[in-house]
Amino acid sequence: MSTIMLALPSKGRIQEEAIAVFEKAGLPIERPGGARSYLGEMAAMPDVVVRFLSASEIARELIRGTIDIGITGEDLIHESAETGPQQVEIVKRLGFGRADAVVAVPDSWIDVTAMADLSDVAADFRARHGRWLKVATKFVNLTRRHFARHGIAEYRIVESLGATEAAPASGAADLIVDITTTGSTLRANGLRVLEDGVMLKSESLLVVARNAEWHAGKLATLNMLLQPLGAAAFS
Repeated sequence: MSTIMLALPSKGRIQEEAIAVFEKAGLPIERPGGARSYLGEMAAMPDVVVRFLSASEIARELIRGTIDIGITGEDLIHESAETGPQQVEIVKRLGFGRADAVVAVPDSWIDVTAMADLSDVAADFRARHGRWLKVATKFVNLTRRHFARHGIAEYRIVESLGATEAAPASGAADLIVDITTTGSTLRANGLRVLEDGVMLKSESLLVVARNAEWHAGKLATLNMLLQPLGAAAFS
């Protein structure tokens, strides 16, 4: 079979912009079951099966190879699996959904401006308070990799289920790792990004799964889809 599966974000502004990418390329996508349906179709290319999923699910399934191609955030590819970026191929950067994954500390930490300072604080916390620094985040894998690169080991991750920015003020954590676009929410909560605290500059990507079952027919369909999108060919 030459059918391929395309996954698009299921809601919000990202969904609208993802659909617009294909419309601009002359490949409009319809949802016969209505706006709440998770199924779509592309009349111009009937061999492309369209599914609407959450952006995080798209990232996970692309890495596993159960989806052939999809649009998701770069941060989610990095967060979903340690080897996530190696399991997929970015065929086009889309220029929307931009956000930075950052390390942010309370404004009151006037002597902490960089990750090296944070390393000193972590050691001091252990000595003075008998506990490790608490870092609130939804991005556990990104946090662990970034902190390891800076030689910081004396910390504990507090997985954030709500508004991460509120964690330091509530006492649930000492600092945070989160996604930000303008930084206004961080500032409103008395937080600032460390000088070298930008872990990843993320945006929405058109991504192909390296682990999918590729054969000549599917590859032909895929590259027919990629060409009008101005995306890189996949082989």
